Amino acid sequence: MAVTEQGRDAVKFTGREKELAIFRRIRAESLSAARFTVLTGRRRVGKTELLRRAFEDSPCLYFFVARRSEAELCSNYTEEIEEKLGIPIPGTFSRVSDLLTFVMRTAKSLPITLVIDEFQEMARIDPGVFSTLQRDWDLYKNEAKLNLVVSGSVNRLMNRIFRDSHEPLYGRQTGFIKLAPFSIAEIKAILREYSPSATNEDLLALYGVTGGIAKYVELFMDAHANTFDSMLDVIFREDSTFLDEGRACLGDEFGKDYGNYFSILSSIARGHNSRSEIEAAIGGGEVGGYLKNLIADYDLVAKKQPLFDKQGSKNVHYAIDDNFFLFWFRFIARYSYMLELGANQRLKELVKRDYEVFSGLMLERFFRQRFAESGSFTRVGSWWDRKGENEIDLIAEDELEKRAVFAEIKRNPRRISPLQLQEKAKAFLRATGAFKDYSIAYEALSIEDM
Repeated sequence: MAVTEQGRDAVKFTGREKELAIFRRIRAESLSAARFTVLTGRRRVGKTELLRRAFEDSPCLYFFVARRSEAELCSNYTEEIEEKLGIPIPGTFSRVSDLLTFVMRTAKSLPITLVIDEFQEMARIDPGVFSTLQRDWDLYKNEAKLNLVVSGSVNRLMNRIFRDSHEPLYGRQTGFIKLAPFSIAEIKAILREYSPSATNEDLLALYGVTGGIAKYVELFMDAHANTFDSMLDVIFREDSTFLDEGRACLGDEFGKDYGNYFSILSSIARGHNSRSEIEAAIGGGEVGGYLKNLIADYDLVAKKQPLFDKQGSKNVHYAIDDNFFLFWFRFIARYSYMLELGANQRLKELVKRDYEVFSGLMLERFFRQRFAESGSFTRVGSWWDRKGENEIDLIAEDELEKRAVFAEIKRNPRRISPLQLQEKAKAFLRATGAFKDYSIAYEALSIEDM
């Protein structure tokens, strides 16, 4: 079927009603008191489209911080001001910081919404711009009718700008929004809209490969790739943007330590999930600092511990927390030599060969995320003992109703043993002492239950 502009909007904005409402409320509040909102989220998650939609019904200055000369940026921003606000510009600006000061002053008499996209790139243009913005914000915020929204996709830099107490803009924001990928319900709705006959296998593939990242979902839907096989065709065709996506997204994040981070992520994707295994896989060397950064600064890795395990326990697993990057490092980065030979089709067949294991992991993530998003539980996780003898895929607790659910998750429901699940639950209860006086339920979850 032909993909319409309306269809594209459905992909980009399905499920963003909450965020749209927040930004519209903030804009209304800015008429009486200036607002400074920070929007973050990984690349391709849909930040720019969200902001475009949020402010499309009123004049909005949109400054994109491209990697161009400061003079060219000033020229572009001046044209934007003249076109959107219809006001004369006094002279010619050669510094972005001076132009921002002009906008701040103008907002004292004229309500202004200003969006600065890729805000972290301002440091490349003018290292002193953040200090100037701090000065102007402190000077004009009580008088200006300004709705200032800054957006950035390099987590490391955005965190430093706004969360490092030594930085000028620390604590200046009045709101901080992290845009998440599409939820389980939103992914299902999008797939059903584009492919009413889609199967649970198709849903698992879309979830497992994209993780709900808006741009990837859009690329597949626009290409009518609604099944696992057709998604692989899109990923591995000669002109695919997916093949270099990991490097394109993470190059700016990692900077000079790019090689070390890529080695660690590749190791985790291959199944080395303890710190000692990771260090051995990359040839020794300390990885603690890198892992800490991947968790706290880059939001790429999660430190997994068994539910109710003691704080500081060494029973820890590391996992790539982004589905797409897990897929990319597991298959594309690992077998990049095949792509260099032009053996794209052979690699596609290799992915098909190993997909059952990967999709089994994605199925576990799917159900844990669905339980978490249901709003019916106060804690969702998994559990394993130190000896590796007992492992429970999903445990969900509702502290208000004093109930807990233990679940075994397998692609094939015939491989699930309810009796073994109950025995593992007994081991968990003995080890942790949790869920006293709780009602306990057991569930067998498979691809049929998606």
